Amino acid sequence: MPRHNDDLAAEAEDAVAAAAAAPTISSAPPDASQHHTLKYHLLGPSLTKSGQDGVDQGKVSEIIYNASKGSKYFTNEENKDKSLTAKIDRILAKKHELQRVEAQGGLKNELKAADAYIEELEYGRDLSQRIAHIDCDAFYAAVEELDRPELKDVPFAVGMGVLTTCNYHARKFGCRSGMAGFVADKLCPGLIHLPLNFEKYTAKAKEVRTVLEQYDPRFESASMDEAYLNITSYCQDHHLSPSDAVSQLRAQVFAHAKITISAGIAANAKLAKICSNKHKPNGQFLLPSDRVSILAFMRDLPTRKVNGIGRVFERELDAIGVKTCGDIYAQRMYLSRLFGDKAFNFLMSVHLGLGRTDVRPAEEFERKSVGTESTFHDLSEPAELREKLRWTAEELEKDLRRTEFKGRTLVLKIKLHTYEVLSRQVQPPKAVGTKEELYRYAVPMLGKLEREVPDMKLRLMGLRCTHLISTKKGEVDFFGRARRSSRQGSEEDGGKFELDEEGWQKWPADDEEFEDAARQEQQEEVEEMERLSQEHQQQQQEPPPSTQHQKPKYDPDGAPSDYRRYGNGFAWRSILEEEAAVEEAAKKPAVVEQWDCPICSVPQAADEKGFNEHIDGCLSRRTIKEIVKTSENDPSEGKTLNWGLTSVPASTAKRKRGRPPGKGGGGGGSADPARKRAFFA
Repeated sequence: MPRHNDDLAAEAEDAVAAAAAAPTISSAPPDASQHHTLKYHLLGPSLTKSGQDGVDQGKVSEIIYNASKGSKYFTNEENKDKSLTAKIDRILAKKHELQRVEAQGGLKNELKAADAYIEELEYGRDLSQRIAHIDCDAFYAAVEELDRPELKDVPFAVGMGVLTTCNYHARKFGCRSGMAGFVADKLCPGLIHLPLNFEKYTAKAKEVRTVLEQYDPRFESASMDEAYLNITSYCQDHHLSPSDAVSQLRAQVFAHAKITISAGIAANAKLAKICSNKHKPNGQFLLPSDRVSILAFMRDLPTRKVNGIGRVFERELDAIGVKTCGDIYAQRMYLSRLFGDKAFNFLMSVHLGLGRTDVRPAEEFERKSVGTESTFHDLSEPAELREKLRWTAEELEKDLRRTEFKGRTLVLKIKLHTYEVLSRQVQPPKAVGTKEELYRYAVPMLGKLEREVPDMKLRLMGLRCTHLISTKKGEVDFFGRARRSSRQGSEEDGGKFELDEEGWQKWPADDEEFEDAARQEQQEEVEEMERLSQEHQQQQQEPPPSTQHQKPKYDPDGAPSDYRRYGNGFAWRSILEEEAAVEEAAKKPAVVEQWDCPICSVPQAADEKGFNEHIDGCLSRRTIKEIVKTSENDPSEGKTLNWGLTSVPASTAKRKRGRPPGKGGGGGGSADPARKRAFFA
């Protein structure tokens, strides 16, 4: 008789916990030939970049392995690879127990829940929209070729210490973005390095965007060189097929900006991004918007091709038998137990080829956090660390002021000289936003880390505010009362966040979370490559003048800092927000702000000192007397003055205010008009 499903599942959990708690047998580290997983890990997050199809990645990984061996970067990557291997071993042990439970009649509830969720997702499938993903081909390199046409037929890269991009000639040797410059030189000895020029690239990006907005005024700029467009309305209005519309767009971009772009067209943004990489460079791919075609497309698609599945997640999935998106379905009853509910939801949508169809300007998407971080040479002195923390707080204050937010949770992130990343967070009593508040609440976290990590040396520090509340000023009356939007957060309604088992706040489960995580993985890889280049440069002896090349010297600290600002989705949104604010300000007519006087209703210049002086003048005895005198000379005004004050009976001038009149009347009709005066005169 089959045992109860919950009992079997609990037994599996206990067995896995016992296996994890068992002591491990130490062994000698494997030699280089056995480091297969590490070599693959060292290939970096940009392995799926176009132009790599004919490259011998085994040879590339061997060169990277030998070039970086012995460095701090290599040691850190080796440690991370060992940790990931241990984690995968636990996942496999857990899966083995779950399979044993399933063989005994268990996991029926998990299978039923998975099928119900798939049915729910299918019910909400939207095939009505036509989304295009536009990606400029080797953008930085293409812009440089416009100024230097002689580079078109030779391998070259943009970026010194770390490559931000390279042309397709260099990619044939295995070079790609995010690679250390000296490693790229070993792969391609004749590689030419060019320094970054982001002013030139942003100007060219604006030229491209002027064309894109003709096809979708509300297109979404994902980074400097890629964008999403909803071309549904454009195709309907111009009686064009999606393929014809995108072909026309690509030709128009080339005519206007002189660079080529590739495009993917599909029913949602996730599929469109995958499709844009199919026919690179200077091509396009259309995925028919029907369920059968989409499922067939996803069935054989490697998981790494999906935006949101990085190197770590790819390897974990590969270990349990999920190599393609089509393999996800057979493992559906295990996924929530192995990776959690959020990963299960994400993988089910990947398997079905579902994604968002909401395309709008990036700056309109709700912010989940505002943060800043910087890398530097190793720092260990407490005074230097606190000075760096104070500077970081000042930079975060600028970003919070620009985006008009405060945060109810403050997170401190550091990276040790060993490349280990640590973070701590605190929830202040009220939302914070000034540099003084940020520093005050961040210092105790830094002190705690100093106590936990003896002789702590840092090479990165960052501060981030989460659980944001808006500080945008709405319409206010004279007394400063503002109407609050029902969607706007408040300082009082916070403090109750859903936390995970490690005490960190949980984000809503959606594709954006996994896409951000993959983007962050790539960004951290760039930072680590920066340090690897720096280590290499320090180890190299300065060659004699006769043997020096004319190639510019590596500048690992300069390039990646600009790359962080311009080359990733996180920072690109901030730049777009700044541009939007400038454009919005330029559109508004130059109107001088004025404040209405509450006494005389005459508009006054919006100057606090002058406005107060004006109000004092309105309330002065002299002004009141002049107005009363004017009223006396013009009987048609009656007893009520045009500025809202009522004339007071003359008899009140002889008695104390508030005392009842002597003869019950106060009627003022028999009083001498010349003795009228306001009650506060």
